[in-house]
Amino acid sequence: MNAVEPLSLLSSAAPVAIPAYTASGHEVFLFEMAWERRLPLLLKGPTGSGKTRFVAHMAARLGLPLFTVACHDDLSAADLTGRHLLKGGETVWVDGPLTRAVREGGLCYLDEIVEARKDVAVVLHPLTDDRRILPLERTGELLSAPASFMVIVSYNPGYQNLLKSLKPSTRQRFVSITFDFLPRDREISVVARESGLDEAAVAPLVDVARRLRTLKGQDIEEGVSTRLIVYAASLIAAGVAPHDAVTAAIIEPLTDDPEVKVGLAEITRAVLG
Repeated sequence: MNAVEPLSLLSSAAPVAIPAYTASGHEVFLFEMAWERRLPLLLKGPTGSGKTRFVAHMAARLGLPLFTVACHDDLSAADLTGRHLLKGGETVWVDGPLTRAVREGGLCYLDEIVEARKDVAVVLHPLTDDRRILPLERTGELLSAPASFMVIVSYNPGYQNLLKSLKPSTRQRFVSITFDFLPRDREISVVARESGLDEAAVAPLVDVARRLRTLKGQDIEEGVSTRLIVYAASLIAAGVAPHDAVTAAIIEPLTDDPEVKVGLAEITRAVLG
C-alpha cells in the first residue's frame, strides 16, 4: 500500500473558496481519516440534509478536484467509465467522470446511487476494496487509482424499496456516515447566513419546517429540507410576504394534494401568526 500523505501537504495547492458547511458531529474528521486511509465513503440521510454541500466543502478543504454524478434510472456503467464516440469522422474514446477521477486523482461523488442501474455498483467494486483498480474492457486498460482518489456515494434511506436499495455486498464496502437536519439554533444560523435574512425572522421559518417534518410518512413523503427553508427566507429577504414565501418555497414543493396543502397552510398560520 502506498504511504499516506499528511493533509498538510495539500497546503501548497492554489487557494480555493471553500463552500460554507456547518458540521453536526464528527463527519469532517471521519471524512479526512477515510481519505487518508483510502477508504470509500457512503453518506446516508434525507434530502436537503447537507450531503452534497458536505462533499463540496471537503473537496475544497482538501484541495482536490470533484467529479459529481447525479444518478438516475438510465445511468449505466458506461456513463461512468466512458465510451467510443464519433468525432470529426473518427471514433475516439472519451473518459467518463469515474475514469477521469481515477486518471487525474480526486473525489468521485455519486449522488443517490440507488437510482442508477445495477451495473453501476458492480463497476465500483474493484475500486472499493484493496485492489483500487478500474478495468476498462473497451480499451483494454487496467487503471490503478492514485493515492488522491476516493469514491463517495450517497442515498436517501427514506426512498428505499425492494427495487431500489444497495445490496449488502455493496454497502459493506463503504465507511458510512448518517446525516440528519441540524439542531434548531444551528439551522437558524445556517439559513440566515445563506439567505441574508436576520435570525429573528428566520426562526419562525425553521419552526414551521420542524413542525412539518413530524408529518413525514403521513401527509408528506419527505420532510422539509434546509434548502427549502433557505429558499423561503431568500424570498422574504427580497420582499415577499412570509406566508406567500412559505407557500411557494415549502408547501408547494412538498405536495400536489389540495387537502394536504390546506393542512400545511394551517400549520404555517399557527406558527407564523
